[in-house]
Amino acid sequence: MTQLAASYRPLAGMFWMFSAGISFVVMTALVKSLGTTMNPIQAAFLRYVLGLVFLLPALRAILTTRLTPRLVTLFGVRGVIHAVAVMLWFYAMTQIPLAEVTAMNYMTPVYVTLGAALFLGEKLAFRRVAAILVALIGVLIILRPGFREVSTGHLAMLGTALMLGGSYLLAKLLVRDIPPAVVVAHLSIWVTLGLIPFAIAVWEPPSWRDIGVLFLVASFATAGHYFMTLALQAAPVAVTQPVTFLQLIWATLLGALVFHESVDIWVVAGGTLILSAVSFIAWREAVLNRSNLTTPSIAPKL
Repeated sequence: MTQLAASYRPLAGMFWMFSAGISFVVMTALVKSLGTTMNPIQAAFLRYVLGLVFLLPALRAILTTRLTPRLVTLFGVRGVIHAVAVMLWFYAMTQIPLAEVTAMNYMTPVYVTLGAALFLGEKLAFRRVAAILVALIGVLIILRPGFREVSTGHLAMLGTALMLGGSYLLAKLLVRDIPPAVVVAHLSIWVTLGLIPFAIAVWEPPSWRDIGVLFLVASFATAGHYFMTLALQAAPVAVTQPVTFLQLIWATLLGALVFHESVDIWVVAGGTLILSAVSFIAWREAVLNRSNLTTPSIAPKL
């Protein structure tokens, strides 16, 4: 039995991706529970500051990794882009239902696919183009422009997914020269630095409750990405990707039961279309035996 076959554990992969989904939904719900008690920019900053404690195991690797001027520039640009994405995401959480945030966040891999073709020279085959068009139809079903108001929260989520896609592509460049764990660690550091001036502009003394909630947000975010890494080590992304659809179900139920948000069947339908397109792209990557764009160790963090 080959090492590859021995490491192929689809049930374990699906279980860990299920666990990751639960962690991300709980993280999102915790942010939602803050409501308007704290400016979303300040909340984003505190989430990253509190999350720095989870970098301690990687501290030696961070300090011993040599950074060239090119790498520092890439880290800095990525930090700014990702900081914008985080601020937009925290803002969207105060404006639109949990299910809509979750469904629209599925667009990130679609933007990555487009960006890889435009900037990294990857081939954009007809099948990928068709999948992207299906995903865009899913977005239109969720937003339904002309049939309901498209709020600033929806625009913020479109911007979030776009910025996260840019962060992904920069990570793909960085991981060629630096270990993935160091790339992830530097993301937290640079995003924290990037958020400082924005947080200062809106700063108000936070309550201990808000600090506790944001520490839990950081904890569940870290756990979610750790579980995602375990999932994609156990099985290919083509196997684990469909399990992420459960996030939309949990977010819809949680929004209805805890936050009294109405269940919008159009959001579920649109999210299903987007995720189907993303899953198809992932499946094609596996069939073609190409390196996946959505590498678990460089996945965007919120």
